[in-house]
Amino acid sequence: MIKIYHNPRCGKSREGLELVEKSGKAFEVVKYLTDVPSFEELQTIIKLLGIAPIELVRQKEDVWVKNFKGKEVSDEAIIKIMIENPILIERPIVINGNKAVMGRPPEKILDIV
Repeated sequence: MIKIYHNPRCGKSREGLELVEKSGKAFEVVKYLTDVPSFEELQTIIKLLGIAPIELVRQKEDVWVKNFKGKEVSDEAIIKIMIENPILIERPIVINGNKAVMGRPPEKILDIV
């Protein structure tokens, strides 16, 4: 089953959800701002995406800029920071089996649905 990590207030995330809906395949929506992923879940997402944890961070968000920008932060700490501040998690993220993409641009989602 397809899983989309979604923020309803984000236009790109809404576009991504629409693409998943149009695929006609079964999917699950995770509103990650309220249903925050666990440390292990974020580790798995990062591994599936094939990126470093910092690449999943929205580095222009005020929380990041004011508190962490320019500081040396370990990968483990970055994941913990995202759990404490889920607004920092890039969106949308779509997972289909052992494949995952960040939907920026949303059309990238079509590669795995």
